[in-house]
Formats: sequence, structure tokens, C-alpha cells
Amino acid sequence: MTSSVQYKKVPKSMDGVPSGGTSGGTNGSPNGNGPSGNGSSNGSPGVAWANPSEADAAGHIIDTRPQYIKTIQNSIRILKKYARFVGPGLMVSVSYMDPGNFSTAVAAGSAHRYKLLFSVLVTNILAAFWQCLCAKLGAVTGLDLAQNCRKHLPPNLNLLLYILAEVAIIATDLAEVVGTAISLNILFKVPLPLGVILTVIDVLVVLIAYRPNGSLKLVRWFEAFVSLLVFATVVCFAIELFSVHIESVGDVFKGFLPSKAVFEGDGLYLSLAILGATVMPHSLYLGSGVVQPRLRDYDIKEGNYHPSQNDEDNNHDNYKPSIDAIHDTLNYTVAELLVSLFTVALFVNCSILIVSGATLYGVTSNNAQEADLFTIYNLLSDTLSKTAGTIFVLALLFSGQSAGIVCTLSGQMVSEGFLNWTVAPALRRALTRVVAITPCLILVLVAGRNGLSGALNASQVVLSLLLPFVSAPLIYFTSNKHIMKVPLTIDCSQDSSNSFTLQDLSLNNVDSSSPAPTDSTLLPQETGDDEVDTNSRNNEVPLTNNNNEPIQYKDFSNSIPTTIIAVAVWLFISGLNFYLLISFSSGQDVHL
Repeated sequence: MTSSVQYKKVPKSMDGVPSGGTSGGTNGSPNGNGPSGNGSSNGSPGVAWANPSEADAAGHIIDTRPQYIKTIQNSIRILKKYARFVGPGLMVSVSYMDPGNFSTAVAAGSAHRYKLLFSVLVTNILAAFWQCLCAKLGAVTGLDLAQNCRKHLPPNLNLLLYILAEVAIIATDLAEVVGTAISLNILFKVPLPLGVILTVIDVLVVLIAYRPNGSLKLVRWFEAFVSLLVFATVVCFAIELFSVHIESVGDVFKGFLPSKAVFEGDGLYLSLAILGATVMPHSLYLGSGVVQPRLRDYDIKEGNYHPSQNDEDNNHDNYKPSIDAIHDTLNYTVAELLVSLFTVALFVNCSILIVSGATLYGVTSNNAQEADLFTIYNLLSDTLSKTAGTIFVLALLFSGQSAGIVCTLSGQMVSEGFLNWTVAPALRRALTRVVAITPCLILVLVAGRNGLSGALNASQVVLSLLLPFVSAPLIYFTSNKHIMKVPLTIDCSQDSSNSFTLQDLSLNNVDSSSPAPTDSTLLPQETGDDEVDTNSRNNEVPLTNNNNEPIQYKDFSNSIPTTIIAVAVWLFISGLNFYLLISFSSGQDVHL
């Protein structure tokens, strides 16, 4: 065991010699400056600052750096490590600012000005909570949500969830592709069907070149490309914010507080629409799947995992991150995710609503009814300038393109995770893209420009209906102690002992009449730790394997409060979504 180095200040006597030490460079200082040092050279009475390489009479290394120097250096070290994790959170944030969010936020701003900023903020908080669970699931199990479904759920249920997830991908693709096609039509007069085809080809080429199972360097380049599109979207809306005239900045900040407008009239419908357009099913698969490359990279560098070509071809299904890899990456992964969601995604969604509220509120005769993606360009061009309208459409183009890439990547994770594909990866991704994009192309050819708004509404209805079914397994997996256990030994192989078996989620589910399991057991009841505080979770108990040797596991499952919150959020989102669907089916004017 490596002994930890201890640093301490050495008190000195009035003559400048540290108490308990000797003068004249004793105690082994090679340069002759022993613990007796230079007296009070730092000007601090009663403390001698020694060279960091020195040792006191007890042999302890003495840290002589002032506290502010240590704080600065430690902060630089943390930021450097954080920089290595930048990327996955930005990719996930794309899911929360796609063209579907554009039309919803524009409708909310034109109808209620800034009052529904509260709805945007609450939705972002709920989305961040879901994504934290996704990141933890992916980091602890080494599998994304789709792979966990295939591993731990019965085949028939797994197939049903795959069909629902594929429908969600198609519905999501509709908004992304149509949004990009609209922007190409406005900017370059490209016909809508051709715009759809160009978007498909562009995204497909990028994703065929993407190698999530290859080296981390290639993954970082892909993340950098998506981040560039995200940055371009942010710049466009920053310019828009400086271009519009906001009469009262105070009214904008008041919009982040709850008001009657959120719960009355069409404000409630628009708030639900913001929720439905933001918390999207495909983002859950994406958030649980983009965290693995850094975990594998850590284990490979540390010699814990040696992937074969078969492992790469099968998405590393047999890989399970080591306890050291989880401790090294999970907190930084969650931190980068939260920073991205509460800066980039929140900024873009708020900017759309603020710009539309400042320019369209009280201008359109029917408010939200007129504010679709086509008319917003004309309204901005007329009320502000041609440049303002063009910048808005450019933001729509960048957002649609990045969202299309991310959505296709999610579709790839869904098809490869739920099903055990045996075809080549390039062909597999091409088939996935064709399945998802064909309905979009048919719709554009049949409906044309006038039918696109209704098609976008229909896609959001489908996503609202599917979200509860897709998100339920996430809560189950992250609350299950068998699935979320990690051996303290360095073992990067998956345990298949509980495949295709549903576990009881109750915290006291040990049946004394049943024989004890040979390779795993439930860990003790938790004490309410936060789900992302991995370093403080020490619920470790000795277990036995088939050789009757003691094994210890660490439990990363949700604490009791986290499980309660997760179920409450699930019920809240599901209830609101179904309420929205009932209102929509009853003929009420719901802007999705």
C-alpha cells in the first residue's frame, strides 16, 4: 500500500528554528536548507515556510506553499481534468434545443411574452435530473439504456420497448429534418423534399465515420464537430438578444418566477408543450450511451481492460467499468452535463422565448397560432431587420443539423442496444437511418409546406405518449441494487447472472426462506446519500463467489430520497403529458 504524503506547517521558536528540529540543514535536506530554514522569511511570525522537499524531525514532508497558491494550483488541476470531459454534455444538450423547441418557445413568447420563462427553467431542472440518472446508469453498468433493457428485461418486453423507442426516434427525426429543410428552403430556396434528402445524406456520412467503439481521440473529434454547431447556435441567439429591444429587463427576470399565466388558459398548454418538446425519449438513450468511451479509455490505459476486435464489433457488451474508472470519471461527467444543460440549453431556449416575446408579443393577430417556423422569419424580418430574420434561420439550421446528428446517433444506440445485430456497422447505421427518415420524406412530399406545422404537432403528441414507457426502465435500473453494484476488485467483465430477470425494488426484499445467492446479494439499506456523490457511498459488504471466496461490492443504486423523487417526477411528467393528449384529442387548441 502506498503511504500518503503528509504536509504541515512547522512552528518555530523566537530565534527562527522550528521547534523539535535542528539547525544547520540537518534531517536530510540535500541543499543544506533543513527544517531550520530561513527563519521568518515569509513574514509570518511563529511559522517557518520550508522547501516542499524538506522533512521535519518525524520524517514528514513539509508543504511550504501559501494557502492561496495551493488553492490556485488545485483549481487549475481540476479544470484541466474537467476539460477532458467536455463533449458528452454538449451533445446531450442538443436534444433540448432542437427545432421542436423553436416552434414551442416562439409560440409561448408571442402569446405571453416572458411569463413562461418559469416553465422553461422548471423543464430544464427536470431534464437535468433525468440525465443525471442516465449518466450514472451508463457509467456504473458500462451499458446504455437500450443495452440494459436487452440484458435485464425479458425478451418480449425488450422487443416491445424497442418498437416504442424506434417510433420515438422517427417522431424526433421528423422535427429535426423538417426544421433543417425549412431553414434550407428559406436561406437557399432549396425545395423541401431535396432539403430532407440533403440532410439525410449529410448526417449519414458523419455517422458512418463515427466510431464510438474506437479510440477516444476519434470520439473527441466527433464531439468537437457537434460542439461547433452548438456554439454557432449560441452565437446566433446572442446576436439576436443584442438586436432586439427589451423594454424592461426586470420583466425578463420576473418571468423566471411562477405566475398565474403559467396555469391559466393556454399558458398551461404551452407550458406542457415546452415540457413535451424538451424532455424527449431519445435523449435518455443518448445520455446513458455517451459516457462509456472515457471509462473504457481509463481502464485500457490502466491495463484493466483489453478489448478484442470482437468486443469492438459488439459494442463492448461484455465490458463493465472498474470501480477506479467510475470514481475517476462519474463526478466530472455529471458536472459537465449539468454545466452544459444549465448554460447552453437553458440559454438557447430562454433566448428563443425572449426574442419572440420582445418582437412578436402584441404584434401577431392570433398570437401563438401564427407563430410557426415559417412566419417567425417573416415577422422578425419585418419588425427588426432582414439580418435578424436570417440569423434566426441560421440558428435553426445549426440546431437542426446538430440535432439530426444526435438523433441519428441515438437511433443507432437504440437499434444496436435492443437487438443483437450481426451485420456490418456501416450497413447497420444506414438501415437505421432509412427506417427513421422514410416517413419524414413521405410526409414532406405529401403534405408540403402547409402540412408541416401539423406534422410537427403530431410528432410531439407521439413523443409525449411514449415518454413514460421509455423512462420507466431508467428508474428501475438505477434503483436496482443488483444492477448497480460494482465489485471492488478490478473486474471489467459483465455479470450475466441476473439477465432477463426482474428484481424486486423494495429495499427489504431478502426472503429468508430462499437459498442465498452464490454470486451476489442485496447490499444494506442506504442512508439517503446523493446519487452523484460516489466517493461517499461505502455500503460495502462481503459476498461470496462460486469458489466461496469473499467478494465485496459497492452499491451505486439510488438512495431512498432519490428513488422517491424519480418516481414523483415520472408521475408528474406522465400525468402532464397525458393531460395534454386528452386536451388535444378533445379538440382544444393545444400548441405542441
